[in-house]
Amino acid sequence: MSFGALHVARTGLDAQGFRMQVIANNLANVNTTGFKRDRASFETLSYQMMTAPGAPSAADNRYATGLNLGTGVALSGTARIDTQGNFSTTGNGLDVAIDGPGYFQVEMPDGRIGYTRAGNFGRAPDGTIVTSDGKPVQPQIQVPEDATGVTIGADGTVSASVPGQADVVELGRLELARFANPAGLQAVGNNLLVETAASGAPQVGAAGEEGRGFLRGGMLEGSNVNVVEELVDMIETQRAYEVNSKMISATDEMMKNAAQTM
Repeated sequence: MSFGALHVARTGLDAQGFRMQVIANNLANVNTTGFKRDRASFETLSYQMMTAPGAPSAADNRYATGLNLGTGVALSGTARIDTQGNFSTTGNGLDVAIDGPGYFQVEMPDGRIGYTRAGNFGRAPDGTIVTSDGKPVQPQIQVPEDATGVTIGADGTVSASVPGQADVVELGRLELARFANPAGLQAVGNNLLVETAASGAPQVGAAGEEGRGFLRGGMLEGSNVNVVEELVDMIETQRAYEVNSKMISATDEMMKNAAQTM
């Protein structure tokens, strides 16, 4: 049985180690534009059935509860918490934040479409609106080299003043994607998520329609990480790790005493 206790405590150490990694990643991205914090989820491992509930004990009697021994804990997954981050005004016409559940679409180098909440966009040399690392936003919108006063409306309309045009010119419209299960999107780095079987197919359309959310031009959405909450979780994780570590020490001491008395 002591060996079983060692195994259970070891799974506890592994689980808390994974949770600490999740917390560390959240804190590392506290200033990442559009970042959504993750939460570690755990599940029990299989149980050893020593005596089944209701099994005969003696004569007509039966065990009321039975005897089951747990074998530990395991990380079952990480859930992304999609609460809205705070908005900050930047004054940059190509910065845009999503007020709602939608995602911007970005063409990745392998041709796939990635999805992001980070709206810190810029202009490529050819005028295409791109992400901070140069990936083109979909659908592609070209901003003339001599255009000034670029703005993005609540419905995603990109407008600018162009020399020779008396009125403001509409250059295109940003579209948003929404998913039935956004928690099923897979994070691939660079602020990008990709579609999976769990997320479902993207529902693409104009901002402000079918619950995709509106756009806020000249603003950015900050990370939704709360430093105080993460620090509390970190302390809780550290204490749980210490308890499991003491369990290993205590079990080892029990086995040593048992060996000396045999």
